[in-house]
Amino acid sequence: MNPNARAAPSAGQEPLFAGEFSFTGGDFETIAGILQERAGISLPATKGVLVYARLVKRLRLLGLESFSDYCALLTEPGGEEESEVVLRALTTNVTRFFREPHHFDDLYHQLVDLAPDVRAGGRLRLWSAGCSTGQEPYSMAMTVLSVFPDATALDIKILASDIDTDVLETGRLALYQEEELDAVPANLRGDLERSTGGIWRVGAAARDLVTFKALNLNAAVWPMSGGFQVIFCRNVAIYFDDLTQERLWRRFGPLTTPNGRLYVGHSERVDDPAFQSCGLTTYRRLPMGARP
Repeated sequence: MNPNARAAPSAGQEPLFAGEFSFTGGDFETIAGILQERAGISLPATKGVLVYARLVKRLRLLGLESFSDYCALLTEPGGEEESEVVLRALTTNVTRFFREPHHFDDLYHQLVDLAPDVRAGGRLRLWSAGCSTGQEPYSMAMTVLSVFPDATALDIKILASDIDTDVLETGRLALYQEEELDAVPANLRGDLERSTGGIWRVGAAARDLVTFKALNLNAAVWPMSGGFQVIFCRNVAIYFDDLTQERLWRRFGPLTTPNGRLYVGHSERVDDPAFQSCGLTTYRRLPMGARP
């Protein structure tokens, strides 16, 4: 045996690719495991380049020499705070106003049907689950205002939740570039206020309807008791494995009122007996006696 020969890297320790910092298969598995455990997000091995690209600035900032050092930081006692940084960096926040317009057309008609009860003192609750930077819940709010111009005087509330606290803060500010508002229908643009330098702000009435809260959809317990007539959970479940998706759909059922709506992403399908498809990526919560 040659005493100067180097031992072959053990499984999981081979570099995935050449880069500024060493990044091995084992490093990827550690980070993917944290994402799975904390958020239910399944990260395939093909996402190695994405993980490296989104976290490399963090290594530079912390003065670390390798992803192995970073993984040690994540897994040692007190690493929970840094794990939250990983979640924010690796969750995708792609959104826009009135994305999937057919959902908002359907929402409008549902609100019209609910109007007599709401005006008689009934409560109306809507939830944007995975709200990102706020375009979705504000699109919901503008649709609500098109049916209830006096919505802030009625018992109407919109919950906007996300795991990423940074995007929640953007949502609370409600400030958007002019080009981000292109999809807002002309008849709803009265709910927008011009700010400065090409920036617009969502109007006070829409802002007052929306409450932003941090929520991990994979958490064992959710803090709300339900009674939602409308839930938007779009392009969120696609990041979960099959078991986590099934669990998510089952948890929405008890929180949705009979005949309430669940809107999902264009590549998502709800496989739960509590819900029945009633349109393109649109589901109706079945009353108990109507379930198969």
